[in-house]
Amino acid sequence: MKSKVTMQDIADRLNISKNSVSQALSGKDGVSEETRQLIVDIAEQMGYVYPAARKKRRMETSGNIALIASDFAFARKSFFGEIYLSVEQETRQRGKHLLIQSIDKDSESLLILPSFLENQDVDGILILSHLSTSYTNAVIDTDIPTVLIDHHHPSIQADCILTNNRFSAYEATHHLIELGHRNIGFMGNIDFSPSYYERMEGFRLALHDYEIEANPDWIVTDAIEQSEYIMKKMTTFSTPPTAWFCVNDGLGFLVSSTLHQLGYQVPDDVSVCSFDNGQLSRLSTPPTTTMDVDLKLFGRKAVEQLFWRMDHKHEPYMELLLPTKLITRESTAAPRPAARQVNQDHGETT
Repeated sequence: MKSKVTMQDIADRLNISKNSVSQALSGKDGVSEETRQLIVDIAEQMGYVYPAARKKRRMETSGNIALIASDFAFARKSFFGEIYLSVEQETRQRGKHLLIQSIDKDSESLLILPSFLENQDVDGILILSHLSTSYTNAVIDTDIPTVLIDHHHPSIQADCILTNNRFSAYEATHHLIELGHRNIGFMGNIDFSPSYYERMEGFRLALHDYEIEANPDWIVTDAIEQSEYIMKKMTTFSTPPTAWFCVNDGLGFLVSSTLHQLGYQVPDDVSVCSFDNGQLSRLSTPPTTTMDVDLKLFGRKAVEQLFWRMDHKHEPYMELLLPTKLITRESTAAPRPAARQVNQDHGETT
């Protein structure tokens, strides 16, 4: 027998959604009074620590802060690892202990929260990168102050710390335009993250401001970070662009290496600009021009906002946009007067 009864246990017992149980036990709207009473009765029978006891516990602080993220986010050590280290340092300096939990796909889909959230054992929650909207809202429904890092959505009511993706992508595209490029492509997966969609918007805004018409053939919005995909995509262009803006360094690296395999020279034939200033932008040949994201600032501002939110629970939610910096490297240059023609079947230039 489990030592602690969770909301999921109650939901399974009644064959209803966990969200309905959460709404009933927290006193929120969304369920009928009859259903609410049934849920509370079953919770008592099962030994669940329901809202009245929770509120009593919340009068005292636990001294803990939670950091949760998907397995995928924690696996991206080069980007999110530095944010995590900054969060840990800032939390420790403020006299709190950081509890960390990765969320696997099953837990995310079934809305299974970490036990320290279910049991109200933390004073605040940081969500790193994107989890599903339903899961994020289940976390917020615990009524524990929550701040999102590098993610937001119109259906999520919480403070968010974000990169200024639109203006940063605008600056990157403006850099290519200033060099003289007018045939510029976009490479990204806009369904993967709101950040990537916003970077496409910044890209399009820059083209619009300079009265450059985007060629739809060069706007790739479903890109996969796989060399086979990029090679297949690049060989479909009858006339390639003279420059690419890629939504992250991984795609920038793959685009650059694929161009080399097809016989192009970067930046002599095609310029490449990416985003994040991660390790791949520095390892690429040549190193990639990119937008630098201050990851330590991400962590510091997230903790700062969470502690503010813990003391101001009823203030309006806010989104804080962090600036980026253009790092100009050898992958971008002015376009040639006439682009070289490449035999893509044999990788020969003519």
